[in-house]
Amino acid sequence: MYGFDKFYSKFYKYPLPLLLLSLWLVAVFLLSDQPAHSQHPVISTNKEKYQSTLLAKRIMPSTLTENVRKTVMENGLTVLTKEVHTAPVVTVQVWYKVGSRNEEPGVNGIAHQLEHMMFKGTKNRPIQFGRLFSALGSDSNAFTSYDQTAYYGTVERNKLKALLVLEADRMRNSQIEPEQLASEKRVVISELQGYENSPEYRLNRAVMQAVFPNHAYGLPVGGTKADVEKFEVEQVEKYYRNFYNPDNAVLVIVGDFQTANTLETIKEVFGKLPRQEAGGRGQGSRGSRGSRGAEEQRSRGESLYSSSPIVLREPGAGRLLQVVYPLPDANQPDVPALDVMDYILTEGRNSRLYQALVESGLASEVTASVTSLRESGWYELLVTAGAKQDLKKIDSMLSSAIANVAEKGVISEEVERAKTQLTADVILSNRDITSQAMRLGTDETTVGDYRYTDRYLAAVRLVKPTDVVAVINKYLTKEARTVGFFEPTQKRITEVADKPDSAQTTENFSPGVPVLFSEVIKYLPSVDLATDALLAVEDIAQVLPQEFKLTNGLRLLLLPDRSTPTVTLSGYIQAGTEFDPENKAGLADFVADNLLNGTKSKDVLTIAKVLGERGASLNFQTYREGVHIEGDSLADDLPILLEILADVVKNSTFPSKELELHRQQTLTDLQQELDEPSEVARRVFVQSIYPKKHPLHTFPTEESLQQIQRQDVIDFKTKHYRPDTTVLALVGDFDLDKVRSLIQNKFGDWEVSGQAPTLKYPPVAIPKKMVSVNPVLPDKAQAVTYMGYTGINRYDPRFHAALVLNQILGGDTLSSRLGAEVRDRQGLSYGIYSSFQAGKNVGTFLIEMQTSPEDSSKAIASTRQILQQIHQQGVTALEVETAKRTLISNYNVSLANPEELTDRILMNEVYGLDKVELHSFTDKIQKVTLAQVNQAARELLHPDQIVVVTAGPSVLVEKSIR
Repeated sequence: MYGFDKFYSKFYKYPLPLLLLSLWLVAVFLLSDQPAHSQHPVISTNKEKYQSTLLAKRIMPSTLTENVRKTVMENGLTVLTKEVHTAPVVTVQVWYKVGSRNEEPGVNGIAHQLEHMMFKGTKNRPIQFGRLFSALGSDSNAFTSYDQTAYYGTVERNKLKALLVLEADRMRNSQIEPEQLASEKRVVISELQGYENSPEYRLNRAVMQAVFPNHAYGLPVGGTKADVEKFEVEQVEKYYRNFYNPDNAVLVIVGDFQTANTLETIKEVFGKLPRQEAGGRGQGSRGSRGSRGAEEQRSRGESLYSSSPIVLREPGAGRLLQVVYPLPDANQPDVPALDVMDYILTEGRNSRLYQALVESGLASEVTASVTSLRESGWYELLVTAGAKQDLKKIDSMLSSAIANVAEKGVISEEVERAKTQLTADVILSNRDITSQAMRLGTDETTVGDYRYTDRYLAAVRLVKPTDVVAVINKYLTKEARTVGFFEPTQKRITEVADKPDSAQTTENFSPGVPVLFSEVIKYLPSVDLATDALLAVEDIAQVLPQEFKLTNGLRLLLLPDRSTPTVTLSGYIQAGTEFDPENKAGLADFVADNLLNGTKSKDVLTIAKVLGERGASLNFQTYREGVHIEGDSLADDLPILLEILADVVKNSTFPSKELELHRQQTLTDLQQELDEPSEVARRVFVQSIYPKKHPLHTFPTEESLQQIQRQDVIDFKTKHYRPDTTVLALVGDFDLDKVRSLIQNKFGDWEVSGQAPTLKYPPVAIPKKMVSVNPVLPDKAQAVTYMGYTGINRYDPRFHAALVLNQILGGDTLSSRLGAEVRDRQGLSYGIYSSFQAGKNVGTFLIEMQTSPEDSSKAIASTRQILQQIHQQGVTALEVETAKRTLISNYNVSLANPEELTDRILMNEVYGLDKVELHSFTDKIQKVTLAQVNQAARELLHPDQIVVVTAGPSVLVEKSIR
């Protein structure tokens, strides 16, 4: 897995892994043509028939595979094309039918290692491919999963051929050099050790090994440190030759292109590549170790495992229960009913397991996932225990709740709601072209049929209550399950702070320019770069949102878009954590998190039910300067979404029972956060920059959370939730006048009183010298480092130059100065990034990286020397032009995603920018000069006046780093 992909993601609740696929769990749900069945005849009521028909009409106006064309070339390459002409962008994805399933002990992780090596260059282009993708402005990444490895990039349409040329080149000509393999092995180990920091990952690895003792699905997708360390060039090369061939690959292209012309280009670019030689792809092609016997035992209902739970007693912060049930492979007809079952059990406040475990206080969270792959599958439940709760008791209650469902059954209302939620999730998760191509690639490589999802949704609509009960009785038996307990051992966080700045750490680091950008341009496939900026003006920029303002001050931005039958809502209320009282930190979060827990006319379960019955979502997320509202729904359900939003912001009542339940959940979450190096580093970093009494210094603690009373929540809501500090942005399939009238009707009576609260941030100087801080979390495999100081706000005249500067410095972990040196050449970090976090108030300049503890000092020293180099010597004209092209291309691509487009519209209004900023942004980037960037480097980069926080094992105790 490359780039931003990280382990700390929630389980997906819909049947496709999207862009942030975790290495240890990929939720891919597949099935055969047949619907789920049970042993008993199914008798449908008229109501059920009506609801299923209504569901089909509302959310299935067309198929997901409409306009998809499948072509198989002479060399065996499968090509899937789908024209989508809503924006001038296109995504190119190459999927190889190889993953961790094709491995065995001793070479576990080789598919993942090869994925990393595929960015290291080819015989024709001996250059880091990340730099080429960045120069193209491609939003590119890759991932390794159980059944496949995929590489994907999304660009403006005039760069389609360039991406095809690069992918064809590395399909055949990648070079596995000993020095580069050694460096990239360090990077992979850093990645794996980052996962090892998480108790959830360690518990899952142990449980999955027990569930699949004789199959590669029991191995971690990313591999193990012991195996990765032993990889030799010959092994990786052999894997590459065996599996990276056109007849083992699927090329997926979705977006704004002409199919006939593109197929000719594909034939020209890929057609000369030979198919796999006879006798190849032998070793490790299946990777199962006695899997047939294991599957036969499972099908007979025999237990392969001990009834005693696997118990991990290791450093950590919270008790965890994991339960895994073996399931059939992707081609079995029970998969739709299993997914519906999962939604009934775990999706939302009305779900059976939430009611049994979370509402009772036994647990703070329940997540689950059905995974159906090529050779097997599993149902996984993860329960985070409530404070001082016993895992055995939770496990007993979990088993009882499932048994109760099996015994008493489920009602039609639950099933129809689950089907609607599941289907809406699929539709809503496939609105951008990258996600559409991901689904096609997943379906084609897992079951060999890109049309799978259409059949899947049709089969979901046929699921009945008896089908749900049947799959519970068939698969969720006590005999079949494997249980894991995580029992944390206690530990203390110690801190080493503000060390004397006297020691000098000398590293083997050459401060010469690490990337010759003339080389990047030399190896870049030909493309009409002159049209880059014109694309935005020609195709995207003609449409701007309509602005309206209600008499109570609420601002509204509406942009109709008929491309899909969905609507995306983004909102902002000026009620962020900056307003938290010092002794009650966490209050702003308390308010936002409890808005949906009851109003004057609806209790929490009613609100959850109304949204769930329509598959709509509505969430509130607190940031320092405001509360962000996120919502989406099918187009027909927008009135319901807006009605619920208006009700909760105007009439929320904050029931005491729900507040206390939330308090306990928050305390459990806090305990876990303080066990994560990334969260600890962030807290200590911010508090090292901003002094006490500053609005940003305060973070929630156990003491502050206990101090918050119901009246505090009510008072904060009354004071800060106001229409005149609220902005709503809507993009989607709606009638402008009808929605404007609807919002006036729902929000027009939201009263405002007095002036909105304001807050002035006191000025904060950067430190006079370097400050090193080391919060010590013993027994963590990886350290996380934050480096930086106060930065600029959104209105700073240097803002656009700072964006260009940042792109050169650390905007991309493969193509930036920091990435090229610290990550790519030295192999010290899985990922290193920099950013200027600029809001209405002065924000923070930040560099973050993940390293092995023994590499932290060297990585920090190298980073500071790069800062010093750019501060003193500046950057080159070619770097500036490349960075500008990357930023403009990425921005244009982002506008094709409804969520990102809606957020751009929203935040431009929040910052008080002109509405044309949506499209003039690229022009402002284009006008940035080399002189402006170098001036920003002199004024904004301060390598000797920087705060450095490294959270993890003790790495800075003996001396600070200069």
